[in-house]
Amino acid sequence: MEKDILQEDAQIIVIILIAILVLLVMAGALILFFFFSRKKISNAELEKATLALAYQKELLHTTIETQEKERKRIAQDLHDAISSKLNVVSLSTNVLIDGQIEQEEEKETLHRILDITTNTLESSRRLAHNLLPPILENFGLQAAIEELCDEFSSSKKVTVSYDISYQDSLSKNDELHLFRILQELLNNSVRHGKASSVDLTITDTDVLSLHYVDNGTGFDINLVGKNKGIGLKNIESRVEILEGSIDYHSTPGQGAEFNISITHS
Repeated sequence: MEKDILQEDAQIIVIILIAILVLLVMAGALILFFFFSRKKISNAELEKATLALAYQKELLHTTIETQEKERKRIAQDLHDAISSKLNVVSLSTNVLIDGQIEQEEEKETLHRILDITTNTLESSRRLAHNLLPPILENFGLQAAIEELCDEFSSSKKVTVSYDISYQDSLSKNDELHLFRILQELLNNSVRHGKASSVDLTITDTDVLSLHYVDNGTGFDINLVGKNKGIGLKNIESRVEILEGSIDYHSTPGQGAEFNISITHS
């Protein structure tokens, strides 16, 4: 009888030990599962952070590259449109000061100085307009965009049709970014795309939406994805600053289409 009881107790102890062992194995398995899962999540988060950092570096690089390009352009414009002309004025003035020319030649020199200074004033106004359009500051974004479109149309190189409904939803700084985006789009359409017509629509409700289409030569989306030009990088950088989204479609020989959306802050 006692032997049977001892055997039963031994079996119970074995069962308990097996149960404890099973629980320990399960606990170990759970610990390993959570460890590797957490490690996988950490790796994914690290990879995501690395990609975000790389994107921010690229964005910063693009912004700096754009700024340097603008500085070079402004410096070249100042040299070509102002410095060189003022140098001619200086030389002509020295000739007048010497007083060793005939009256008729003196009159011609004065007229030449007047023409040069008039052209220089016009060039300086144009440079100031390109840096910060007065109409944008004084009359707002819609008027500035309409004037920009009309200026391109008046060049006879392209016809720009527009339908703009803007509700003053952006800050002045953000308005300048959007203006520069459109300026870049138009420049690309004319210079690179050789477009003859552009259609622009801007609506401003809960989201500001810009729809832009040209009939230019277009481009290969796959090639652009690998090697974006400074113009497209500049546009994407400004959209990123505006915390907006952009998508574009194009086929060689069939123009280009851009859609930009900016949610009101």
